[in-house]
Amino acid sequence: MEALCSLIVKAKHRGFIRGFKIEGRGEIENQVSHLLFANDTLLFCEDDVKKLNFWKWIIICFELVSSLKINLQKSEVIPVGETVDVNRVASLLGCKVGKFPASYLGLPLGAPNKHYGVWDSIEERFKRKLAVWKKHYLSKGGRLVFLKSNLSNLPIYFMSLFVIPKKVRIRLERIQKDFLWGDLGDKSKIHLVNWSDVCKAKNFGGLGTRRLHNLNQALLDKWL
Repeated sequence: MEALCSLIVKAKHRGFIRGFKIEGRGEIENQVSHLLFANDTLLFCEDDVKKLNFWKWIIICFELVSSLKINLQKSEVIPVGETVDVNRVASLLGCKVGKFPASYLGLPLGAPNKHYGVWDSIEERFKRKLAVWKKHYLSKGGRLVFLKSNLSNLPIYFMSLFVIPKKVRIRLERIQKDFLWGDLGDKSKIHLVNWSDVCKAKNFGGLGTRRLHNLNQALLDKWL
């Protein structure tokens, strides 16, 4: 991907393409034209035929230099703000037309982070991890280890960026509680200890599981 970055940077410095401006420290403006992560790439461009053609040439040059083929049929053009003709842009680049909300690196783009639907994927992953057979074959100690090592880490990526809504937090903690105490579907067992006590540190008589609210607050505080 270094070859692609190099081509984009050179084209940007020569004024062939432009990204969008963001304010940096000391009122210095930075221009973002692309974001790369593993096999996911975001390109930011204007609704301008000339600049779009330059982007097309950058992609072609990258394919020639790297001997890689970009599958544009799996790529999408997503308009931001007012766009003259997004279908024309998609046709020029050979992509499909997409819309917000979209997903990038597992996070929703263009969706309000307080919307409950944003967290549906986390809840589904919780439920998939907690297949009924795992409750049958794990002891209470095993369920506790599984809860600490796996389930508590599932929403960390989301919670490091968004404030988890109270309603969602209660739902996720209920899933954790039911798993720990061995509830099976409609058959619920007696929860011997309050969840707040379970989440206390071991030296205070708890089991040391993480409270989602406190974890969320700590993850967000790291940006300060």
